[in-house]
Amino acid sequence: MLPGLDPHSHPTKPPLPPVEYHHRIERGLEIERNCRIPLRDGVEIFCDIYRPEGVRSAVPILLAWGPYGKHWLTNRVFWPRSGVDPDWLSDLTAFEAPDPLWWGRQGYAVAVVDPRGAWLSPGDFHHNGIQEAEDCADAIEWLGRRPWSNGRVGMTGVSYLAGIQYLVAPLRPGPLAALNPWEGFSDWYREFAYHGGILETNFLPRACGNIRYSLGSTEDTWANVTGHPLIDDFWHSKDFDLEAITQPAYVVASWSDQGLHLRGTIEAWRRIRSTDKWLDIHGQKKWAHYYRPESRARQLAFFDRFMRDRPTAVSAWPAVRIEVRERHGVAEERAEQTWPPARTEYRRLFLDGGKRTLGDASTDAAEVRYDARAGQATFDLVFAEDTEITGHASLRLWVEAAGSDDIDLFVALQKLDATGAHVGFTFYAFYENGPVALGWQRASHRALDAQRSRPEQPVHLHTAEQRLAERECVPVEIEIWPFSALFAAGETLRVVVAGADIYDKEEGVMLPFPLHEQTRNAGTHIIRTGGEHDSSILLPFIPQQERDL
Repeated sequence: MLPGLDPHSHPTKPPLPPVEYHHRIERGLEIERNCRIPLRDGVEIFCDIYRPEGVRSAVPILLAWGPYGKHWLTNRVFWPRSGVDPDWLSDLTAFEAPDPLWWGRQGYAVAVVDPRGAWLSPGDFHHNGIQEAEDCADAIEWLGRRPWSNGRVGMTGVSYLAGIQYLVAPLRPGPLAALNPWEGFSDWYREFAYHGGILETNFLPRACGNIRYSLGSTEDTWANVTGHPLIDDFWHSKDFDLEAITQPAYVVASWSDQGLHLRGTIEAWRRIRSTDKWLDIHGQKKWAHYYRPESRARQLAFFDRFMRDRPTAVSAWPAVRIEVRERHGVAEERAEQTWPPARTEYRRLFLDGGKRTLGDASTDAAEVRYDARAGQATFDLVFAEDTEITGHASLRLWVEAAGSDDIDLFVALQKLDATGAHVGFTFYAFYENGPVALGWQRASHRALDAQRSRPEQPVHLHTAEQRLAERECVPVEIEIWPFSALFAAGETLRVVVAGADIYDKEEGVMLPFPLHEQTRNAGTHIIRTGGEHDSSILLPFIPQQERDL
């Protein structure tokens, strides 16, 4: 734990309002600032509630729970290039949270909570774990007892506001009626902190700094993460009991969130045991997608069904909707009944180190060498006909290190057009020139979890290290995060293997994407292909005739 930073000292957020309770009526809303929510141990945390003016009963409530400050309102402006139209939200909207003005007009209340130890809420801030889960459950019970409510609480929001739903739902507080996690990781180690066992050094420390404003102490997440490089009891204290979730759930993921929320959002949907659950996977900029009028209409249809018992279009929704992407801004939406699609045909393509290509059959033995810190190797597949690849993929590499006892591998799938030019895809909340998909793996963390791994999705144990001996060549299975991409005839899928991150941070844009600046790479990496070394990639192809249907 660390002493909290003065909540009044944040350099960019607006000044904190007075801590006293305040009530006013504005734009058709009754606004209550600093309502006190009593927790089971007597601590009282602060909450702002927005509810329709003059409505005294049967109001459903949407809860937004996060550590960024209920006073931090967007004022209708997100960062440049986020794609958020200011006309989509009001100046009462908290960061990554539902807009109280829009939802109030639909007959909903919105509650925005500062958790224990965040900002002016008393106590110490614990970053997820059982303390925060129980506190959130207490808040849901309190909200459900408000005399003007209908006794039902739903949850919605992006990122942290999504992840808290995975945490509290297994406790099953009575009023919790519906979940809408919009892009939230569900595996602290593999998705937030260590990609393939490689420490993430950009978003993680930045996120840790954002949660330090407190009158008490706050968890020193960065110190805890770096102090526990292997999965142990610390990481298990952050586990989400996804199989215990049974509430109706509308889960939304994005192909663009490679390295943060994508994998975990899909895994959460797959593992929860809700009878009523839906999965959308889009490929757009995440904040813009959350606030789009079309997205909000779907949120309303979902919540009306489970928080008001109203007949809505939800009953006709497919279990899964995906966007099949061609490039940034160009995609086709399609309904599916399963994830991955049941008709997927997995094909293993072999790397040819001599020709730098991918092929259906293994070739003669060859090797590719590149500088371990700045070099890369590429392998291409040119399509003879229109081809869709959608789902999970895995890359098997036989690798050797010359000059180190470990290898940090960075992998990207890229698309090239018929002229050989790179085709950009939406990447995180701002970029438009990103890859198709990404993967990472530290060679010493190559041991697999045999129970959880599948050929197309290897899962690593990360409980011990196996350093490399001199001239030792080992097979490493690399999980490539899921994706969906359409390639026209004459276009190319390129597999890039490198010793560092394969995308650049554009100057002047503060992005929450992952970087890995503390690698073990030194000397030369050697990839062996062909012969007895079956370096290959397993890809999920969607049959042409089925795709056309």
